[in-house]
Amino acid sequence: MNLNDQKLQMIRDEKIPKVLIKLGVPTMVGMMVSALYSVVDAYFVGWLGTSQMGAVSIVFPIVQIIVGLGMTFGSGAASYISRLLGEENVDQANRTASTALFSSLVIGVVSIVISLCFLDNILVALGATETILPYAREYALIYISGAILNIINVTMNNIITAEGRAKLTMISMLIGGGLNVILDPLFIFPLGFGVRGAAIATVVSQAATTCLYLWFILSKKGYLRFSSRLFTFSGTIYGEVFKVGVPILVFQILTSAAMGLSNTAASVYGDSAVAAVGVVTRIMTLGTYVVFGYMKGFQPVAGYNYGAKNYDRLNEATKVSLKWATIFCATVALLIIIIPKQIISLFSENDRALIDIGVRALRANGIIFPLYGFQMVYMALFLAMGRGKEGGLLSISRQGLFFIPAILIMPHLFGLEGVIWAQPSADLLSVVLTAVLALGLNKKIKAFKEQIPWAEEMREEI
Repeated sequence: MNLNDQKLQMIRDEKIPKVLIKLGVPTMVGMMVSALYSVVDAYFVGWLGTSQMGAVSIVFPIVQIIVGLGMTFGSGAASYISRLLGEENVDQANRTASTALFSSLVIGVVSIVISLCFLDNILVALGATETILPYAREYALIYISGAILNIINVTMNNIITAEGRAKLTMISMLIGGGLNVILDPLFIFPLGFGVRGAAIATVVSQAATTCLYLWFILSKKGYLRFSSRLFTFSGTIYGEVFKVGVPILVFQILTSAAMGLSNTAASVYGDSAVAAVGVVTRIMTLGTYVVFGYMKGFQPVAGYNYGAKNYDRLNEATKVSLKWATIFCATVALLIIIIPKQIISLFSENDRALIDIGVRALRANGIIFPLYGFQMVYMALFLAMGRGKEGGLLSISRQGLFFIPAILIMPHLFGLEGVIWAQPSADLLSVVLTAVLALGLNKKIKAFKEQIPWAEEMREEI
């Protein structure tokens, strides 16, 4: 296929705001729908009771790790593929795509088997109380058993986005998300499956998305080619994939650990506190996933133009993304600060303790959330440029480097308020770290643009 493919031409030549809308909006919608899976589950399961809702909250960190496995290979390959396409190296891009997909399948199966073998121990470690554990086990057994579908979907979502076909990822996610909204109440209530019904609905919905991706691969409608013959144990490919993918996996693992520690800290204050922390996490995930989804559209633009040494377009894409992400995050923050009670009450009208804790936690998170977009733009930019060290540091800072010490220390000092304010405190420190790294990166990009010899030599070492 000619490299003047329409999608690549768009990334290379169209006006930056237009190309970011075309790529960013579909992936943004897709990630929002992905976040809605857990929100919808929590919404309908909440009608069953506080302990049932708490069960879904306990399993959510496991979901994050499963998504992280797909992102390890998907995002890692996407970053490399974007640069390869910018350099017009199609053969290596095809080998990278196939190697990433088949590797994610193998790792996914192994992780699922291990998770099921130690399920109860994992659930207790994530904060399941005696009353929550039976429901968490029911939900997790079904969800984890079908998790390979989620891994395929996340991997393909990232790889296909790298070649500029963001609209397909949006359609596939909308189909799965829409089906989940329909099936959740059906399986939970009329069919009488209870909390298991939410898990069944999720797995069936993800299967629909997987079928669409399989059709895309088999019909060879995409620019990239997938085949077992293209799979290769290449040190170069795995090195490039893991350079970007491992920091994202670490980010997901730390996110899961953070959720587990939050659940454990909240469990001291009862099932209502666990459920409230889970609900707030899901609500904030809606906002963070929208930003993260947009960054998946921004990343191929940044990676392609960096690979092509088109620094003017790279700078413009970064500035536009910073502006849009900040406006969105400020809007979300304003909303959750002004009407937190109305939002939390959607998940529980009768549990006053849950509502009270949830309202306080939402407002606390809203204070610093306007700066979340700033963190994510620079994390995506570092990863798109293949700078895994800085991107990895930013990946682990928010939920690991700063949050884990905060959630371990602050509850002992401030009780439940410490649980509530741990995340905002970690976010503030992450913003400071991002600002320091961003200053250095901007200077280097300026040096690349001006073709300073030492800068170009350093660029080749990345």
